[in-house]
Amino acid sequence: MTLTGSGSAHDPPAGATPRRATAPVPARVRAYGPPPRLDRRVALVTGASSGIGAATARRFAMDGWQLLLSGRDRHRLERTASGTSAVVLPADLAAPDGPRLLARSALHTTGRIDVLVAGAGIGWAGPFATMPHTDIDRVLILDLNATLHLVREVLPSMIAAGRGRVVLLGSIAGSVGVREEAVYSAAKAGLAAFAEALRQELRGTGVGVTLVVPGPVDTAFFTRRGRPYDRSHPRPTSPGRVAGAIWEAVRQERDVVHVPTWLTLPGRVRGLTPGVYRRLLDRFG
Repeated sequence: MTLTGSGSAHDPPAGATPRRATAPVPARVRAYGPPPRLDRRVALVTGASSGIGAATARRFAMDGWQLLLSGRDRHRLERTASGTSAVVLPADLAAPDGPRLLARSALHTTGRIDVLVAGAGIGWAGPFATMPHTDIDRVLILDLNATLHLVREVLPSMIAAGRGRVVLLGSIAGSVGVREEAVYSAAKAGLAAFAEALRQELRGTGVGVTLVVPGPVDTAFFTRRGRPYDRSHPRPTSPGRVAGAIWEAVRQERDVVHVPTWLTLPGRVRGLTPGVYRRLLDRFG
């Protein structure tokens, strides 16, 4: 599947109206915004109230996609949606039924999801031995469990349509492990393994899986986790740069993309010379 500004081979015929789901909108997930444009390709973006998710939504909007934007803060979502035809779907993915309700509401609203960008996530920084049990659960639930459940809810409709792409927002922390970010690193490593396994399962279905692996990004993520980014290297990149990489990965049907691209190097060093890699990690963290 090639998704470009001029459409794809899997788009519905001109003049056709995509099938709409008949189930009512779930009571706990309400849509806000203008009526959706059903003649456009549809992207559901989670974590769209700020940062990478908001930048990704704006990048897709530039190419005329119909957007479904989700996050917990409706007012911030509405700011992201401003000036576009995006439909806002506030949802708490950490709630036990959050992913299911969001998927049902999204599919009811537009009848299909061509691309899911799973960008919701949180962090926590500090020694693992002092990390509260509730925070361990909170990071794992939102960064890993909720993403898997949301993909599970959306995937059957993509497989039935014979097209679609799941975009998972990983992290360099999941590739190399970062000191005092043990649980966050574990969650992102889990996403990376999930992406690889799911990609193999979906071979031949027309549905692809993209793992995006950014380094530190200049967003409010670090403030919200309780500790600002204080490393001299690597320098944080902009959320717009990551959004551009996500857009290009979808357009080119890429399986894995690192932002910036040199971040492929630590993983290679780890695989080829693990002893050297660990000594570097001990020194630079």
